[in-house]
Amino acid sequence: MNILILGHGVIGSIYGYIFQQNDYHVRHLLRNNPTQKNGQSININMLDGRYNKKGESYSGKYQVAFVNELKKYDLIILSVGSGKLKSAIQTLRANHIQGTVLLFCNFWSSREEINQLMTGFEYIIAFPVAGGRMNPTQLDCALFNHIMMDRKQNACAHNYNEIEQLFASVDIKVEKPHDMIEWIKIHMAINAGVGITAAQNSSLDNPSQLATNLMNSASTLSNAIICIRETLNIVASLNVNMKYYANELIPYKLPAKLAGLLMKRLFHHNELTRRIMTLHSDVDDILYGCDCLYQAGKQHQVMAPHFYEQYEAVRHLNF
Repeated sequence: MNILILGHGVIGSIYGYIFQQNDYHVRHLLRNNPTQKNGQSININMLDGRYNKKGESYSGKYQVAFVNELKKYDLIILSVGSGKLKSAIQTLRANHIQGTVLLFCNFWSSREEINQLMTGFEYIIAFPVAGGRMNPTQLDCALFNHIMMDRKQNACAHNYNEIEQLFASVDIKVEKPHDMIEWIKIHMAINAGVGITAAQNSSLDNPSQLATNLMNSASTLSNAIICIRETLNIVASLNVNMKYYANELIPYKLPAKLAGLLMKRLFHHNELTRRIMTLHSDVDDILYGCDCLYQAGKQHQVMAPHFYEQYEAVRHLNF
């Protein structure tokens, strides 16, 4: 199977490395330098959760290969910063690239808007369960044993089964929520509640330390639960039927103090989750989700006093 990864970021490099290790043909397309020569090597330090819930640490090298004359791929992995999806699709069109696109990123769009944006492409909405931090020569990352992906009836891809089998071949399960558009909004709401609580009254210069402080404090986590309840109410105001996601949302319905204690224990014992929390340092991505929730909440007149107050304080302090 021929796989193209748009860009050379954390998520694309994690999955590109995994696929390359299993002898798949993987190429990267750089938007600013589409003709870059092959040969770049990245040191990989990974906490791999595919075979052990606690994760297994190992190191390796990812030999990055860039596009050649091939224009048609079986799978195109598109993982871009929040709000940059439109320009990424324009890059594929400008380079005459064809193939099924896996939308592997956050966005605050309706399915109708995505359908319009993706005109001319087959695509599947999905979400990676991985994260990390990288520089030009090293990627520190964590990988879980599953991804989230739209159900076949919601996707627009003739090779849906083959792509599902591709992930299975590298021991990554595919979990399918009721609707990925709704699931992403819920995911963004949870991250917004966590992120804005972690950043309360603080500079965003050191997000890793903010995440560590949050995970080590039951009281701060309790405050995050309160914020998350409010951001989830904002999502519900968008006609999302939250009953379809009831099992995932159980922790946020517990008493806040109890939930805070349980979350602190989870972070203490779950190194994979803790690693992703501390490695995720894309402030623009964090604030994008907060911005989307804030604007939607105000527009729909949703009561979310804790979230609004903390969001406004963080914005005032940092900008």
